[in-house]
Amino acid sequence: MGQLYEMTVQRFTDHLKFEKRYSPHTIDSYGNDLGQFYAYLKEQFGETEVEGISPAMIRSWLASLKENRIGSRSIVRKISSLKSFFKFAMALGFIPKNPATNITTPKINKRLPVYVEEAQLDTLFTHVDFPDDWKGKTERLALEMFYETGMRLSELVHCRESEIDFANRAVKVLGKGNKERIIPMGERLLGRIRVYREEKRKVFGQFDEKYLLVTEKGKKTYPKYIYRAVKKYLGMVTAINKKSPHVLRHSFATHLSNNGSPLNDIKALLGHSSLAATQVYTHNTIEKLKNAHKNAHPKG
Repeated sequence: MGQLYEMTVQRFTDHLKFEKRYSPHTIDSYGNDLGQFYAYLKEQFGETEVEGISPAMIRSWLASLKENRIGSRSIVRKISSLKSFFKFAMALGFIPKNPATNITTPKINKRLPVYVEEAQLDTLFTHVDFPDDWKGKTERLALEMFYETGMRLSELVHCRESEIDFANRAVKVLGKGNKERIIPMGERLLGRIRVYREEKRKVFGQFDEKYLLVTEKGKKTYPKYIYRAVKKYLGMVTAINKKSPHVLRHSFATHLSNNGSPLNDIKALLGHSSLAATQVYTHNTIEKLKNAHKNAHPKG
């Protein structure tokens, strides 16, 4: 990899990690996209530095992706990676203009968010037996917090005890782009957090009290630890293919929408920067209305 290109990629990924606070998974995706792009450049055009990359080179790479039957959704993400990277390189003064600015993004069909039905989540929290050991208590609280706050995985893992405001029944969340938001919490969930916090002190004594959720060793939880728990317990109550923390975030938003919550309120709770990102949750409501009309109206 060209020395300047490699240095710019490293500074870019550091920027995503420390300033934008993107998740490790997202940062890896950007890095993989930029690595694949450079591998293609080297093979087709030889050693190329960042200032020597042209729009024609980018279009050539995208054409090769299509020839190799890479899906439109993946190509859209790769274009986004390149545009963000070159915008960053331009801000550093390494290039005079962004060669990806006029690259056309292919249209893709919007996928409806996958979510778990309310009755299934009620079954999970009412009838499923979580183990009475520390792991079971941590896993249950993690699932409840996902569903009742709509937090992202990285936000939950980094949630600190000091960010739980018991007096005002809320939690302060530091989301993408260091954007702070306040999410209300129900008294029942706050009660569970109180008990968990008290038991944590009894079980572990001296430990790092900074983070709310900890493993059986008293250490901060990590994404894979939480992901595995969500996949395991959702598998007990639903047959949907995707079982992840983000599905619980989708469930949080979808159930709010289905029960009449204004879209702007859902946007604020999720920490979306654009209303367009939140509007996808109205589609599930529209589909329910269509089904109601079809099943109940004489001309349906």
